[in-house]
Order: sequence, then C-alpha cells, then structure tokens
Amino acid sequence: MSMNISLRQLRAFLAVARQRHFRRAAEYLHLSQPAVSRHIAELEAELGVRLFDRTTREVVPTETGRYLESAIERVLDELEGVLGHVHSEGERRRGKVRIASVPTLSASLMPLCIADCAREYPELTIQLHDQAQTLVLDSVRGGEVDFGIAIDPPEAGDFDCETIMRDPFCLVCPPDHPLAALKTVPWKKLQDQPLVLLDYSSGSRRLIDLALHKHGVNAMVVQQTGHTHTAFRMVEAGLGITITPVLSSPPSSLAVRPLTPMEHRTVMLIHRRQRSLSPLASLVWNRLRELSTNNQLTSY
Repeated sequence: MSMNISLRQLRAFLAVARQRHFRRAAEYLHLSQPAVSRHIAELEAELGVRLFDRTTREVVPTETGRYLESAIERVLDELEGVLGHVHSEGERRRGKVRIASVPTLSASLMPLCIADCAREYPELTIQLHDQAQTLVLDSVRGGEVDFGIAIDPPEAGDFDCETIMRDPFCLVCPPDHPLAALKTVPWKKLQDQPLVLLDYSSGSRRLIDLALHKHGVNAMVVQQTGHTHTAFRMVEAGLGITITPVLSSPPSSLAVRPLTPMEHRTVMLIHRRQRSLSPLASLVWNRLRELSTNNQLTSY
C-alpha cells in the first residue's frame, strides 16, 4: 500500500506527542498553530486512525499514537543524523576534483582556476588531466574524471554540456610573411599556402577543416602535429603557416592576425549525462564559468 506521508507531518506529530499541546508544539517547530493542526489532520487521514485525544487542557496520544511515537522517535533521530551528515558533506571544501582538459585550456584557463581555488579553498585539491580532446571525452565518458573541458564535442549527446566561452581562430605566421602585412587576413587568402595544422586528436581540427571548406579554401596541409607549440616551432622553421585558437598563446616571435570573417571554437564544460556532479565538482565547475566570464582570455 502506498502512503503519502511527509517528514513535516511526522515531525509535527512527534512535537505534539512530546509537548501534549498544539500551541507549544507550534512554538517548538517555529510554525503557526493552524499549520501544525493541518499536518496532524493530514497524517491521521493518510493513516486512517486517530492519533490524539483532545481535551480542553491537553492533547493525549491514543494507544495507536503512543505506539507510533515510540516507533518513529528513534527512526526520525537517525534520519536527522543521516540528513545532517549529507548536508555537511555538501558544505565541506575538503577533497579532490579530477578534471580532464584539452591542452590549450590546460595552459590558459586551468592555471587561473587552480590558483583561485587554492586561495579560496585551501583544503581542495584539483587534479588536472592534460589530454587531447579524444582522451578528454573518453575520460569523462568512462568516469575517470569528475568533468572535462572540451571543444564543441560532436558526440554532445553523450554528455551534459555548458558553453563557457567562444575562442576565435587566428593566423600565425613569420613576421616577414606577406600575410603579416595585413591587419586582418581573409580565409580565402590561405589558398595554396603551406599549412601546419593540428591533427585529428584535437577538437579544433574538425572545426578548422569546416571553416576552410566553408570559405572555399583547398587546404595544402604540409604537416600535422599533436600540439600547437610544435606547430609554432615548425612555423618558426619556415615550414608553413598555421591556424590556431587565440587561447593557444602563440609566441611573440611570430605574427598573429585575426582571420575574417571570424570563425571560433566553442569551449564547453562537460560531464556524463544523467550523472550528478559532487558538491566539490560543482563548486569548481561554477568557478570555471565565472573565471571564463570575468577574464578576457580571448583578446588578440
């Protein structure tokens, strides 16, 4: 048999049984007397029994009421203890949060977050997994980390996602390259240029390919790398030019120019679908959202 009985009703019942008076029970519970009376009436109606005999001077539990009082007193005390423990777990700031992040975010946003949390919550430890996008998605999907920072995952249906920033793509080339003379570089100017691009383990490569195709550029890819800094070294060596997100922080030895029209990658926080974040993980998730909003990380 299914019964619709609430904790509020049981707490009201126990207070009346102990105080033997509706007004005193209401004062003890910080409720109005009509609210306490309503809780008792609803409980009696749900159970189908009378729990109290009312007199002009006091309220006395019936035999059934006395049985219920003795039975639920210990249970309610234990439940209050359990709920209090769960609440304290939610409020605590001690523990470890594991985050998988793509390299460009590991090198830009994550140091800010780790330093911020170290100041605000010194008993909180953040363990960073600096990984290519494909491994970030696998780590989140497999439950190896609490959540991840990824680039517009094509398998977004596997995750609960929140966009925290948009990071534009830019051109990086030697300062004496003809395109460096332009303030902004149209995508179509990349036709027949030797390109050093990130490989397909990166979340950005798929988006770069789409942008090149969208603007009618037949890409002449001469090298593919697993990391932006390797691409920068190749550009410095004269092997070609590269397209990279602004947050990849190109070195000052190279020229950085906005590509027009602007194309960007979407930076997202992701966690396993239908899996709640722990209170600590939620805390760090929220801090990352705030930091991405408050810090102008995407300026040229």
